[in-house]
Amino acid sequence: MTSMYGWCGKIARINLYDHTWSVETLNPELLKKFVGGRGLAGYYLEKYITLDWDNPRMPLLLFTGPLVNTSSPTSGRMTLMSRSPLTGTVGDSSVGGSLGTALKRAGFDGLFITGKPDSLCGIEITDNTIRITAAAHLAGKETGFVNSFLKGKGATAVIGPAAENGVLFSSIIIDRHYAAGRNGLGLVFASKNLKYISVKGNGKTNVFDPKGLKTACEDILRLVAASPALLGEFGISRFGTGALYDLMDTRRMMPTDNFRKTRFKSAPSMNAHAFKKKYNPKSTGCRGCHIRCKKVTQKGISIPEFETMSHFSALLGNSDISTVAEANRICNEMGMDTISAAATLACFSEISEKKLTPNEIVSLLYDIAKQKGAGIALGKGAVRYSGNCGRPDLAMAVKGQELPAYDPRGAYGMALSYATSSRGACHLRAYPISYEILRKPVATDRFSFTGKARIIKISEDLNAVIDSLTACKFIFFAVSLEEYAKVYTAVTGIKTSGQDLSKIGERIFYNERIMNAANGFTKKDDDLPARFFESPGYKDSSIEVQPINRKDFLKARSNYYIVRKLDKEGAPVSETTRELGLESTTSHKTRIQP
Repeated sequence: MTSMYGWCGKIARINLYDHTWSVETLNPELLKKFVGGRGLAGYYLEKYITLDWDNPRMPLLLFTGPLVNTSSPTSGRMTLMSRSPLTGTVGDSSVGGSLGTALKRAGFDGLFITGKPDSLCGIEITDNTIRITAAAHLAGKETGFVNSFLKGKGATAVIGPAAENGVLFSSIIIDRHYAAGRNGLGLVFASKNLKYISVKGNGKTNVFDPKGLKTACEDILRLVAASPALLGEFGISRFGTGALYDLMDTRRMMPTDNFRKTRFKSAPSMNAHAFKKKYNPKSTGCRGCHIRCKKVTQKGISIPEFETMSHFSALLGNSDISTVAEANRICNEMGMDTISAAATLACFSEISEKKLTPNEIVSLLYDIAKQKGAGIALGKGAVRYSGNCGRPDLAMAVKGQELPAYDPRGAYGMALSYATSSRGACHLRAYPISYEILRKPVATDRFSFTGKARIIKISEDLNAVIDSLTACKFIFFAVSLEEYAKVYTAVTGIKTSGQDLSKIGERIFYNERIMNAANGFTKKDDDLPARFFESPGYKDSSIEVQPINRKDFLKARSNYYIVRKLDKEGAPVSETTRELGLESTTSHKTRIQP
């Protein structure tokens, strides 16, 4: 593999049961088909997808992409993947920080981790050496403590007490400030008695055409510099993702009181400007990114991302800004997904018919993480909690995963994308907010399903390949796959167009639909809670957020199945499977049986 560019050409297979590891050499043709990151992780997961998430043979996958550890803008990301404990779907998270870069520098494109030792352990990687270490002394410790303990060992991935205690929406904290959240992958760590991974490396990534890469990067940087959403006075670079808070408020689509309303009266005093004034954070960011959207206080405490900022304020009817910051800190230290945690508390609040006080929010978060009192039931997520209470209608979730901070009644593309997402309710699978609110790359009517099926399909393909290269989705507010195709070509030496990358994204997403179908997911799972079809969100003299017309939604979903080349029931078809080169990948004969 000495002539390989972009990739290291190998992954490490680690068996925690017997503390052994080996190196697998990657087939260049496989890399061309799935690229890396989410795509390559999905290729390896498919064979095992019908296993239970806590089966020792179920792999925990950490994969980088060919652009990682190069000068490509926003290249310091990676994907973590397994089967989701929360939803049973494909479970993955694209996360920043420096872990992906460190893994590439250590000489690996990915890690394939299986097995379960008798006691808590850690994985320590230094260049081409991997050690499985005892970690019983770190049992129950918060993520900040573990990161301090690992100081000097490089980039880190750590779980907190929530995962060890069985919380279904447990997350993994990367480099202390970056959460690999949503699907409960922290619990997969815990199921393998794995407390942490640390990685340190000094290697370089070979680039085929350094001069061409420099030119391609300059083109991207110019486009980003001209983007108000990214580097403007009120953009993400200055205020973090919280810059979106005011947009959601002014569009009257901020989920409030467990999605019963779409307008939070206290929003003007709870926005990113308020956080900046109160905490005066400094800017930092993922390795390889100049946008630097991560905001951290002088004391090293992360300012909440937009979804956290919104859900711990509007969704819970909480107007105390300090409680939002404290909730974010608790979730990061305990290792819990902030979106699911807040949404589950909102469900609890509606069922109990009691508005939670700031002290109750904080107390319940600790109870969830430590699995005490009411926290035992809440740690299973909103769907299981509401079902056990006899009120399944009050869980605002899709495929078992709680909705993020964009009310679907205020943006119909988002409504459709929530339903079709391969990992449950997710704003990042397609992110139609780019079209419907930010007007990029083209403006669309947010209260119409016209054209949305194709937009969602194209955007899902786009984001699948972005997560595989890897890059940050936010930079695509300013650039397109045409620019990144030039970067990919310069790095790997494989002549590629934007259309070629989009086709790879289509293959990656279709493979995820195949995996979900293998576990029984059907058209009935591509749907929204009834509330969004029955109740309005907001109305005043200038704007009205009405219930979604179910007939129009179902028509849009049917159109999506057509453009996605699924059958009428939303299931993958053999013709498309062959067309996308997935037939050898998805043979039921090769799947690992329970």
